[in-house]
This record gives sequence, C-alpha cells and structure tokens, in this order.
Amino acid sequence: MYGQRSGSLVIEDVRLTPVLVADPPLLNTQGVHQPYTPRLIIEVVTAGGVTGVGETYGDTGYLDLARPFAERLVGREVGDLNGLFTLADELAVDAARVDDSVDVGGLRGVLTADKLRLSVVSGFEVACHDALGKALGLPVHALLGGKVRDAVEYSAYLFYKWADHPASYGWADHAAGAAGEPGAGWGAALDPAGVVAQARLFTERYGFTSFKLKGGVFPPDEEIAAIRALADAFPGLPLRLDPNGAWSTATSLKVAAELGDVLEYLEDPALGTPAMAEVAAGTRVPLATNMCVTTFEEIPEAFAKKAVQVVLCDHHYWGGLWRTRELAALCRTFGVDLSMHSNTHLGISLAAMTHVAATVPGLRHACDSHYPWQSEDVLTERLRFDGGRVTVTDTPGLGVELDRERLAALHARWLDAEFRAMRERDDAAAMRVADPAWETPAVPRW
Repeated sequence: MYGQRSGSLVIEDVRLTPVLVADPPLLNTQGVHQPYTPRLIIEVVTAGGVTGVGETYGDTGYLDLARPFAERLVGREVGDLNGLFTLADELAVDAARVDDSVDVGGLRGVLTADKLRLSVVSGFEVACHDALGKALGLPVHALLGGKVRDAVEYSAYLFYKWADHPASYGWADHAAGAAGEPGAGWGAALDPAGVVAQARLFTERYGFTSFKLKGGVFPPDEEIAAIRALADAFPGLPLRLDPNGAWSTATSLKVAAELGDVLEYLEDPALGTPAMAEVAAGTRVPLATNMCVTTFEEIPEAFAKKAVQVVLCDHHYWGGLWRTRELAALCRTFGVDLSMHSNTHLGISLAAMTHVAATVPGLRHACDSHYPWQSEDVLTERLRFDGGRVTVTDTPGLGVELDRERLAALHARWLDAEFRAMRERDDAAAMRVADPAWETPAVPRW
C-alpha cells in the first residue's frame, strides 16, 4: 500500500517561473522600492498528476541556484523534505556572488552562501508541502502538526512613501497605471500626518489593529513624532518601529526612552548582536530582530547576551516551514517571543506564512505582511484580511490555485528587455533614479 502511494508521489517535473511584480515607491534606509520586484514561482509536479506551488526571491543569484536544484529534484519523493537539504548541500554555491554587505533585497543582515541556499530551498519545501497535502487530502497545517488557531493576525505595515515612482524611469506611468498601483489611493506619506492617514486606510480596508512603521528614512526625531502621532490617533493599539539597523546604540537608547510608553517592540534599531545587546541592557522596551538572528548558528550568541526578546522568523530564509517550527521551539525553550517578518511577497507566500503561523503555540505578536501593498498576484483569488486576520483554510495543500494567465503575464514582463534592470532588487539603485548622487548610507546613519 505504501509503495503504491509512494510511486504516485515521485516528482516528475519541476517548473520555475521568474516574474516581475508591481511595487509602490516605499522608502527605507537603503533607498526606495523599484517599480517592479522579482519573485520566483516554483511548481512541483508528481507522477500522480498533483502540482504543488511555492514562492521565493527571484533575483539572479537565487535563480542560478534554483535551476540545478530543480533538475536534481526530479525522481525524488515529494515527501522527502529532509532530503531537500541534503540535495542543497551537494550543490556547489558560487561564493563569488555573496559578500558581507547588507542584503538590500531583504534588509536582513549579512548575506552568506548558506542563507542564499536556504532561501532557495524554502520555495521548493513549500511546493512539496503543497503537493503532499493535495495528494493526501490534508491542509499544510495538518502536515505541520495541526493548527492551534483558526485565524492568524497580521499587522499594518506602514511605510514612508512617495506619491509615485520617479518620472525619469520613462515608463513609470505605465508601471503604476497599467498595474493598478499597489494600495491605490494611498498617495504620499512623508510626515506624521501622512503616516496616520496611511494607517487609517489600513484599518478601513483590512481591519488591522496594530501598526509597524518602517523607519531609518528620516532623522529619528521625525520618526518619533510619527509614532507619537499614531499613538494619539490609535490609543492603546500596539505600535512598532523598524529602522533596519540605521541607528547607533546611543540613538537607539534615546528613541527607546522617548517611546517606551507606546512601543510594543523596537525592531533592529542598531546593527548586529553586540550593539543590540548593548541597547537591550539599557532599556525595558523589547527588541525584535530579523537581521541579527536569521540562522540557527546566530541564536546562541544573541540569546546568551539577551540581545533580542522577539525573533521575527521568515520561512523564506530559515529554509521552509518545518525549520520555522524548529525555530519556534527553540524560542519557547529560551523564553524568547516569536513573530513573523515579511518582504515583498505574493499570495503563495502569504498562504504558507499563515499555515505555519497557525501551528505555532503562544504567538503573541501580530505577523508582518507586505501583501496589502501588492496589486498583482498569480492566484485565481486573492487572500483576504478580515479584522486584520487571515482565516486558516482546511482545503488540501496551501488552499490556493495558480492563475495561468496572470502568471504568464508577469513572466512576460520579466522576459521583456525593457524591464531587465528590475530583475535585481536594488533599493539604492532605485533611489539614484530620483537622486543620482545617492549613496547607500553608512551604518549607523544617525
């Protein structure tokens, strides 16, 4: 019986489809989002005719690893999830593609060959989970041990934002208009009033009841004023501020002191575990991270030094859904809270995030998601936020379906030579379109 089932679960084909997805001009300490961002859609097809889907980063470095990985995956069992990591170890990694700079595409700290590889594996791991769940008639959360909540809470992800992409792109109007700019009607947000107006739209449209502001864009006093304005507009609701390591320890402590009465947590105010530990020792405001703890190897130092109180996991670069659960168990063991980081993503990733978050006990903080900013998707039906939550589906697999026409259209954009420069996520290069003199700021910036 097992042998018969096993035969139908052999991987017969793997399809990789890189896409370019419209993105609004959201600001961060490195620069601004490009008009389009690259993502990679992965399809794993079994001998039994079941197709599972996954999603991850789509920059060239990821694609270069994904292609040989896909070739080697054919003929393997779709349920052999541990084997994915063995296979990844067997593949050579071009170390020349990796340096020790901040990863602009994810703003997640030092990018290493191992992190790059795990980010690729994660897309295949999710696709295999989806295919296995469909084949067995089980939702992905059941494969992960079962859900402990019926809906997962997400936080409104606020950004300082330009009204439009720079006209100097030449086709910027096409990018915003034809795509239907993500967050239509949002307009600019460059001061406290603009941030509050953006937050009100998030609550009206999606029902979010907590807010995170991407900081590190303006001098700290201006961002303190924005958080204060949010606290006045939404009294008692959880607030977060994330400058992506743009501040010195002294500046971090100053901001923590001035906002200690309203912040749920302060995310990566300073760069690196030693600096975060110094800040943590001088404030009662919890510190969160998706930059200094992004691999299991980084956990011992950070936890021993009490540098972070909340780890923001991201299945894309922890290696998938099972490893996210392993991370959650470690955090529980050491009394560290867990929530979820987000990069620009589509509905496949949001579905995967929701399934794994549904299985994590004691998830006390709303998760991050860029999804409301994305006007384009590859699914037949967009996932919905109701009261700031996404309902956990019991449909087999991830519970999502690819829209072939939309996928083909976004892939055609990726193939179009006019948009070739967008294949690499580079917020600093995007900023130089508006300001040719822009250079990636040195850290700490303030």
